[in-house]
Amino acid sequence: MMHLNPLVLVGAVIGVITALLVAAYAAVKDKKTAMGFERNMEDGEIMRRLARYARPYLSKFLIVGVLMLFSIAYDIISPLIVGRIEELVAGEFDLRGLFLGVSVYAGVLVFSMGSTYLQAVILQRVGQRIISDLREDLFSHIESLAHEQLNEIPVGKLVTRVTNDTNAISMMFTNLLVQLTKNSFVILGILVAMLCLNYELTLMVLCFVPFIVIFTVIFRKFSRRANRKLKNATTDINTYLSENLSGIKVTQIFGREDEKMEDFRQKSQKLARANQEQIFVFSVFRPLVYMLYVSSILCLFYLGGMGHLNNISFLGQTISSGTIVTFYMYISKFFTPIQNLAEQFNWLQSALASAEKVFSIMDIQPRMQDAPDAIELNEVKGEIEFRDVWFSYVPGEWVLQGVSFHVYPKQTVAFVGATGSGKSTILKTIAGLLTSHTGSIEFLGQRLGGTPAHKIITKGLALVPEGRQIFLQMSVEENLEMGAYTKPGSGVAADLDHIYELFPRLKERQRQTAGTLSGGEQQMLAMGRA
Repeated sequence: MMHLNPLVLVGAVIGVITALLVAAYAAVKDKKTAMGFERNMEDGEIMRRLARYARPYLSKFLIVGVLMLFSIAYDIISPLIVGRIEELVAGEFDLRGLFLGVSVYAGVLVFSMGSTYLQAVILQRVGQRIISDLREDLFSHIESLAHEQLNEIPVGKLVTRVTNDTNAISMMFTNLLVQLTKNSFVILGILVAMLCLNYELTLMVLCFVPFIVIFTVIFRKFSRRANRKLKNATTDINTYLSENLSGIKVTQIFGREDEKMEDFRQKSQKLARANQEQIFVFSVFRPLVYMLYVSSILCLFYLGGMGHLNNISFLGQTISSGTIVTFYMYISKFFTPIQNLAEQFNWLQSALASAEKVFSIMDIQPRMQDAPDAIELNEVKGEIEFRDVWFSYVPGEWVLQGVSFHVYPKQTVAFVGATGSGKSTILKTIAGLLTSHTGSIEFLGQRLGGTPAHKIITKGLALVPEGRQIFLQMSVEENLEMGAYTKPGSGVAADLDHIYELFPRLKERQRQTAGTLSGGEQQMLAMGRA
């Protein structure tokens, strides 16, 4: 009975830790909403949508799969070679056999390293192409959203989706999926090799597998919660920065730096707590897996040592020194992928959370779309007619109530009224920026809103917004080209001479960025662009 004490002690420690983890899992299982477990999309749905972007590069992934199998050979074969070398050294020494074993080991290692290098190069190229396609689709979709839809989404949130979230998805294609697959094959291959080598010691290793599964399931829940909190906190702070950095002059004018700093500190601390929670979850799981690894090594030395020293056989299997060395390496290679799975699963949860947020933007249906039979006018004369148009930003609070008027070609019309009476709203409905109105708006006899109108608007109307809304990082000339019918860089500068005649100051600042212009010059630029 005394010989069983080490095994009993190991089992007792693992059992107590498992019981504590299960209790913690049960304590939060029924609090998914409060703890941040909720998901709007299933992982399978997210993976299917991402697979559509990977499908054009299927041949590249097949090549990576073949290279991955070659790189796995080292993990499977190397312990057998080392075990054979151990038996040569411990038994009848054969120098030629030793050289042969070392040469084979070196060859397998070099071959595996070469395969891993080629695999990494291909994945990086393919992964960046996939993310570029996804990022371009996302940006294109954002451009298609109606004006009122864009007003409902903070700019910082959109920036986070296009940059941070797509970068997290990039990690999944360039590393995660292949490493997860490779680790799965390594674990399976090692199990098969161990079974062929020694039943007894393999059964001992398999006794730890149920605990690994339990730890992984528990970690998965807490990791998902931590990643979702981190993503939300990152979005919040990016949104806050986008809004407040663009309006920092107003903050300085009214002396509100301290209040804004306090708001930012709270959001920064929230992000820090989310990072700490993610690190804590990860720091608990990996040592637990390492504990199982150390426990299995102790059991190996105990069972293997007792069997070898006492010449004990089990199920017809004998244990030699070479077998113990081989199993020692196999157990290390068995638990190393499992330990890596913790980090890889952490990144996978981050990528899936990011993908869900990206697809939540792409699932927003544009409220204004060109109809299949939309037309384009080659000549625009400027006739506009409103017939009983109603519009409200808030349901029940009408800004336009039964507005009707007719503007004839070459006629100049001014709308005068109190603040909030609907002057800007009328212009925005004509420009197609506001679409959820009732009544009829006709442009040269073609009805706008609900029928093919959008293309007419973009080529037949120019708008000078109240906030100027020029591109500060673009040059004066590039800003002016935004209002041209041809693409930038196609020789339209020669057609802008009449604008420089009206605004000679712009010609003097032509090669400067718009951000260096004064407020009045920026207003001139917006008018010249129109």
